[in-house]
Amino acid sequence: MANNTRELRRRIRSIRNTAQLTRAMKMVSAAKLRRAQDAMMGARPYAAALKRTLVGVARRSDPSLSPLLAQREQKVVDLIVVTADRGLCGSFNANIIKRAEAWREAQQGREVHLTLLGRKAADYYRRRPHIKVRETITGYAREVSVQMASALAEKFEQRFIAGETDGVYLAFNEFKSVIAQRIVIEPLLPFGELEKVLDEQQREGAEATGHVDYIYEPEPQVLLAKVISRFLAFEVYHALLESTAAEHAARMTAMDSASRNASELIDKLTLEMNRLRQASITTEIIEVVSGAQALG
Repeated sequence: MANNTRELRRRIRSIRNTAQLTRAMKMVSAAKLRRAQDAMMGARPYAAALKRTLVGVARRSDPSLSPLLAQREQKVVDLIVVTADRGLCGSFNANIIKRAEAWREAQQGREVHLTLLGRKAADYYRRRPHIKVRETITGYAREVSVQMASALAEKFEQRFIAGETDGVYLAFNEFKSVIAQRIVIEPLLPFGELEKVLDEQQREGAEATGHVDYIYEPEPQVLLAKVISRFLAFEVYHALLESTAAEHAARMTAMDSASRNASELIDKLTLEMNRLRQASITTEIIEVVSGAQALG
């Protein structure tokens, strides 16, 4: 009996220490989420307006004005998978990897190359050497910067121009709320795929692009080269902000759930320990009374 009580005390003490860690991690994630959410919300309107404007320009432009407007058969495509560097955030990483794998397997007749952002994706695909991985980038979430996003977008821009890839897609978790994220796989290149996505969004009730004509200053070739490059960089940057905010929200939710489960388990073990103590005391009292009656 004493050993059982001692074991329960040890378990309660261990769970209480774990609960302190999960509560601390929840508070840290909540503070980080606030900053990440502010940055992400500030970038959303600009990203949406830039996408609508650039798709409108591309629709009314001669494809020969920019190699990034070229449409060709997609035999080789690239998928950028954005995950986290750390775990303890529920199914955040597992869901995006599962969705990316389903998308990759659905590309019949296409050669798919992966670019992995985040240690969790790198660990998953390291054990699957048959899947082609172009590049792995870790540690990006410590400080999401436009410079890093621009460098990554420029690599894919050059690959598309050189004909090394026929399409570039981006997979990430979009922040919807503290308790919900939405996995998005959207095209970056070519722009014909992006137009399809925008048309689908408009049919679902999003804001329409509008039919307007453009007067170019300076020349269309120069202007399109600059605008498209900026668009690609900002799309990558916006995806990283969305994924970072979603990661902190998922971790905060997971740690809150872990803290509540720990509290419930402590209450259950405390009740069990008290019952054992009560049974032990009752047994001792019965033994004393029985001994007294025997002596009498």
